[in-house]
Order: sequence, then C-alpha cells, then structure tokens
Amino acid sequence: MRDRLRQYVLLMRLNKPIGTFLLLWPTLWAMWIAAEGKPSLAVFIVFTLGVFVMRAAGCVINDFADRKIDPHVTRTRARPLALGQVSPREAIWLFIGLCLIAFGLVLFMNALTIKLAFVGVFLAFIYPFMKRHTYLPQVFLGLAFGWAVPMVFAAQTGEVPQLAWLLLTGTVLWATAYDTMYAMVDRPDDLRIGVKSTAVLFGDADRLVIGLIQALLILVLLLVGRHTESGLFYYLGVLGAVGLSIYQQYLIRNRQPAACFKAFLNNNWLGAVVFAGIVIDFRWG
Repeated sequence: MRDRLRQYVLLMRLNKPIGTFLLLWPTLWAMWIAAEGKPSLAVFIVFTLGVFVMRAAGCVINDFADRKIDPHVTRTRARPLALGQVSPREAIWLFIGLCLIAFGLVLFMNALTIKLAFVGVFLAFIYPFMKRHTYLPQVFLGLAFGWAVPMVFAAQTGEVPQLAWLLLTGTVLWATAYDTMYAMVDRPDDLRIGVKSTAVLFGDADRLVIGLIQALLILVLLLVGRHTESGLFYYLGVLGAVGLSIYQQYLIRNRQPAACFKAFLNNNWLGAVVFAGIVIDFRWG
C-alpha cells in the first residue's frame, strides 16, 4: 500500500511543485486585482486548493496521454505509467477523482464560476493530446493554466470583465514562453519520435520567438497596470519580470538542456515578483 501511494504521489508530481507554482501565480495575480487587494477568504481557500488539485489532475492525464511516448524520452522514461508501476485504468480513475474534488470545491462559488469550471476541466483534459495534432501544445497549456483567471474574477466580482481576458492573454503568453524553454530540453527526443511542440516549430528561431513572446507579456502587464491605475510598486514588479526575462534569455543562449530547464524553473521567480508588486502596490501604493 505504501509503495502504491508513493507511485500515485509521483504520478501527480507532488514531489515537484514547480508546476503548481506556475499555475498559482497568475491565479493570485487575478485574485488580488479582482478584489482590489482584499480577496475573499473563501475565494482564496477554494482557488488555492483548486490549483493544487487541478495541477495534480493535469499531470495524471498528461502521463496517461503520453504513456506510450514517455518510455522513449530521456526525461520521462522513469515516470510511473511509463514503467508500468501504475495502470492506465488507475490513472483515469485518479484523474476523475481529482476532478470531482476540484468540482466539489468550486460548488462553494457562484453559478458563473461553476459554469466556467466545466471549460477548465475540458482544457485540462484536451491539452495533453494536442502535441499529436498541433505544434502549439504550449498555447493550450497556457489556456489550461490561465483559465483560473476568468474563474477568479467571476468568483470575486460575479462577472468576467475585459481586464480578466487581458490577464488571461498575458498568462497564455507567459506559459507559451516558459513551456517552450521546457520543450527545448526534450527537442532531440521529440524530433526523433515525432512529437510536436513550439520548440520544434520555432527551430533555430526559438530564442528570438521566446524573446518576442516575453516582450508581449511585459506589454500586457503594462496594459494591466494602466487599466488598474497601479502605482510605483506594481511597475517595479514588472521591471523585475523584465530583468528575469533577460536572464532567462541568457540561460538559453546556447540551448543546453540543463540551462534551458534552469530558465524554465526561473519563471517561478518571475511570477512571484509580479505578485509581490501587485500586493505591495495595493497595500502601500
């Protein structure tokens, strides 16, 4: 039983929280902005727990979709489904169970939030299969990760204003940039076995395109700041994001897998810096 639970922990990636943080940061950005710095405790609890649960669910369905691919990729060949430590049927039941927990959480929110939750589950389900049909699975990841943004606005304010869609756009851009860095790690294996990704699509233009996407993210953050009439501390957070984006470009300059993975991980700090700017600006701005 203990070994079985350990395999489930590995399958849900509870031992690797970076994905949870990358999903959490834009959720918190939206939560503080929607509530003008004073989010509801209920909204905070539901969405924070929901982030952990849905990220775990996303990892499970991702590994289910990739169960015949992962054994051929250096980075993923030791995952539980790839090794046969967890059966596909177990993975599906675990995914369903996690989605039911998340749905139970969202039932504490209003009707609009509940309706949007169905879209979120759909995006989480289809994302892992996109790499078979499109070179843009990273964009679908951004939509899946960013869908919490309109949900938070709906839960906090009862509506989804234009600002929410702008912030969702920024989240999709950010996820596309950092997940392309992540995909650069697997690109040799992906090319060999025919898996599609933005890293494969962009080819030798990968660093340039990532840089352009990062620039668009900064532009969106500036537009968000203008829309919310934010002050100095918010823009200092955005400036921090600019500095970290430049550092990430430095890391991926030679396309070394370890450095690309380090650049991907560095995005946790980018999310944290932007969130710190938002919180401090609402508190003391």
